[in-house]
Amino acid sequence: MLKRFFKILTLSSVMAFAVPPSSAFAADDVASLTAKVAHFIDEWHDDAAHARLQYFDKMAKDGVYIGTDKTERWTRDEFKVWAKRFFERPSAWAFKSFNRHINMSEDHKFIWFDEQLQTQMGICQATGVIQQTAKGFEIRHYQLSLTVPNELTDYLAAGVKKLDEKNAGHVQK
Repeated sequence: MLKRFFKILTLSSVMAFAVPPSSAFAADDVASLTAKVAHFIDEWHDDAAHARLQYFDKMAKDGVYIGTDKTERWTRDEFKVWAKRFFERPSAWAFKSFNRHINMSEDHKFIWFDEQLQTQMGICQATGVIQQTAKGFEIRHYQLSLTVPNELTDYLAAGVKKLDEKNAGHVQK
């Protein structure tokens, strides 16, 4: 009986190492998920380009959007209020990704990405975090940045400093 117990224990131990953990995903699963995420982000940008309010539904309720101005940090609902005037037009804004990198946690529940975008402001860069939930994807965090050539950094920093000094004492939001 003891021999049989050890045989079962040994076989169970071997099987535990032979079966991949549930968090291990095949490369084609990762490629498929990456394509779905890319489509989701492109659709989100397209919602803004066509002023569709579904744009905000793709953000988590407590999701955060950080814009290009230092005062622009909004939760989804705050962002929706701020952007209302833009979504009353045929197009709120048009961002077209041309270079994107997508990564994800081992369990595929969290996805982060960075992208370069063609926008009305010129080339911008952005980073985002998406959570995969039972309902689908939700944008938890997105940060948009203007791209500044290094040669212009000192010039722009001086202009920002001058503007900050001019506006000193004024609270902005």
